[in-house]
Amino acid sequence: MATSRTARVDAEIAKVKAKIAEFQTKLKGLTQKRTEMENLEIVEIVRGLRIPLDQLAAMLQNIKGGGRTSGQVVPKSEPTTTPKETEDETE
Repeated sequence: MATSRTARVDAEIAKVKAKIAEFQTKLKGLTQKRTEMENLEIVEIVRGLRIPLDQLAAMLQNIKGGGRTSGQVVPKSEPTTTPKETEDETE
């Protein structure tokens, strides 16, 4: 009787291991599909920019090197003071 219980547990273990292997294979395929979709999205974005390949390479190198490519071009100005603040400072 004990061996039949053990055999049932062994059968259940084998079934679960098979499911795990199936899900690992499915996960690997889905991960690969996601990577391919991300790559396709990147290619579409880059093509949409319509930048020549040499300029694109230079722009990416500039970004990688920490250069400024977009955003604020001029330095930030000093904070302005209100008339009330200047009156308080003179007293």
